[in-house]
Amino acid sequence: MPGTRKLGRTTDQRRAMLRAMVTYLLENGKIETTVTRAKEVRAVAEKLITIGKTSTLHSKRQVYAFITKESVAKKVFDEIAPKYADKNGGYTRIIKTGPRRGDAAEMAIIELI
Repeated sequence: MPGTRKLGRTTDQRRAMLRAMVTYLLENGKIETTVTRAKEVRAVAEKLITIGKTSTLHSKRQVYAFITKESVAKKVFDEIAPKYADKNGGYTRIIKTGPRRGDAAEMAIIELI
C-alpha cells in the first residue's frame, strides 16, 4: 500500500477503511474526511485510475480485487479512466475546509477533477 501512515488502526482495519473510502470516492466523485486520510485515499485512488487506463485482464483483476463494489469497478474502466486518458496523474484534488467541531481535526474534501 502506498504511504506509511498508520492512521491509528491495525493493518486489516486500515486496509478495509481505505478500500471503503476509495470505493465511495470513485462512486460519488467526492468525500469529506480528515486531511491525513484524504492524502492516503488520494494515493490509492490515483493508482487504481492509472491501472484502469489499461484494459487488460490483469488490470481488471487488480481493480476488482481492491474495490468493494463490482459496479464501481466497472465504472472505473468504462467512465473514469477514459476521462483521464491524456493525463499522467493528478486525478484528484484535496481542499482543506478547516477544523472539525468536537476534536479540531483538520478536515478536507477530496474530489475527482
